[in-house]
Amino acid sequence: MDFSLSPRSADLRERVRHFIATEIEPVEHEVHARIVAARHSGGDSWTPDPVIEELKAKAREQGLWNLFLPAEHAGDYAADFGTDGGEGLSNVDYAPLAEAMGRSLLAPIVFNSNAPDTGNMEVLLRYGTEQQRAQWLEPLLRGEIRSAFCMTEPDVASSDATNMEATARIEGDEVVINGRKWFSTGVGHPDCKILIFMGLTDPDADRHSRHTMVLVPRDAVGVTVDRMLPTMGYYDEPLGHGEVSFDDVRVPVGNILLGPGRAFEIAQGRLGPGRVHHCMRAIGLAERALELACVRAQERTAFGKPLANLGGNRERIADARIAINRSRLLVLHAAWLLDQGMSRDALSAVSEIKVEVPAMALDVIDMAVQLHGGAGMTDDFPLAAAWVGARTLRLADGPDEVHRNVVAKIELGKHTPGSRA
Repeated sequence: MDFSLSPRSADLRERVRHFIATEIEPVEHEVHARIVAARHSGGDSWTPDPVIEELKAKAREQGLWNLFLPAEHAGDYAADFGTDGGEGLSNVDYAPLAEAMGRSLLAPIVFNSNAPDTGNMEVLLRYGTEQQRAQWLEPLLRGEIRSAFCMTEPDVASSDATNMEATARIEGDEVVINGRKWFSTGVGHPDCKILIFMGLTDPDADRHSRHTMVLVPRDAVGVTVDRMLPTMGYYDEPLGHGEVSFDDVRVPVGNILLGPGRAFEIAQGRLGPGRVHHCMRAIGLAERALELACVRAQERTAFGKPLANLGGNRERIADARIAINRSRLLVLHAAWLLDQGMSRDALSAVSEIKVEVPAMALDVIDMAVQLHGGAGMTDDFPLAAAWVGARTLRLADGPDEVHRNVVAKIELGKHTPGSRA
């Protein structure tokens, strides 16, 4: 396998890097400061800063838009709504772009390549009807609306998705939806217009055929955002994570994705590439943290020496570089396997990176925080927010324990009696 960048990927990566360095990073701290100030003063911290909309317009003008669009599903959408070049990217080609965007908390939004919208758009690309795409996918691709994914529930162990108790029952030509979801990322954005809801349809079916995914308009009668949830004090405006109640919400059966009882099939198709995206962004975050650590270690002195020459810090910096490079290779390998088609090897590889990369990023960011001292715990630097993001990723899209079990199950299966030729 060859992980060298294709000419198109190399070109896009350099342009993304340049845009982030020249357009986003110079204003990112100010944008974040305005959000924090609005939150503490009781003002509106959710309406996107005008600077974000200006940057989105610039990115689209430069052809740096919807970079995530997959090669096998993009079709005409890539030409009409995607990057210049008029076609989507393989997972391997997109991986370095996701890493570049991961350096900045704003960049994925600016390039219309942020979670959960990317995953939701891929769901509509893969499984949506022509009508569903026209109504919801195209406005998402234009960046005119935002979306949320309503899967996790507060009253059950959502690491086992078969536990989901919220219901999506079919009554005639309608789906009646009841239940409560939380950590529905994106629901705090004022432009969030569509929710993908996973609910129990047939409790007597096979455990992986009981649930259905349904498109629910955010303004449907009976949909209520009860509260926005902080993650260790951060609300992640303008997207955020909400707790949402659904009380006798009625939508047409035409809002069902793929078909009744096929939610798990959709989830597997959605989450594989999405986990690669998450992990590559986390590597970009770790790179930014290491960069900040190296600058701090050489600029600050203590006990008559630069921090870099004290307390084993050189070894810590070296270990961080080794860990980042190791993780990147694992993610590129997983992306390459996905590009060959879903297989047990690909499934294992995706779970492997989901365990490895967030833990690596946490270690690197923690080292950078330590070198910054008290400043690393404040919002003067992006490290505290980065640490929370990496820590959250150890739970999002499946906790470490679930992914370790997947890896172990596949590995043990290779060595059970009769499994080898």
